Amino acid sequence: MTILIVDDDPDIRRLLTTFLTFKGYHPVSVANGREALTHLQCSHPGPHLILLDQMMPVMDGATFRHAQQQDPQLATIPVVVMSAVENLQAQRRRLSAEGYLPKPIDFDTLLTLVEQYCCQSHQLER
Repeated sequence: MTILIVDDDPDIRRLLTTFLTFKGYHPVSVANGREALTHLQCSHPGPHLILLDQMMPVMDGATFRHAQQQDPQLATIPVVVMSAVENLQAQRRRLSAEGYLPKPIDFDTLLTLVEQYCCQSHQLER
C-alpha cells in the first residue's frame, strides 16, 4: 500500500520512508504541498494515505488540504496531519483531517494510524 509523505524536513522524510518501507508499505515523499499535488495528479492509482506536515514553505498543509478537497479524484484520500504545533486537535478539525500525529513522532502511534487508514482505504477500493 502506498503512502504519500509530505514534509519539508528531509530527515523526517527519510526516517518515515525507512520505517514505512521496513513495515511493508510503499512510501513516496515530497517536500511541500505543491509537489504533493503535482505527484497526486500524475500518479494512478493514488496513495492509500497522505501524511501531511502542517508548516512547509511553497505550499503549507492547510493550502494543500483545501486544494485536495476541491478535487473529486483526490478528496477521498485520507489525511493524517503531522505537526509540532500546540493544539493539534484544533488544526485537525480546521483541516478536516482523519487523524493527527504530534511531532516528535511516536512510531507506535504512526503505525496504528497507518494501519487504520490504509485498511479503510483498501476496503473502499474493492
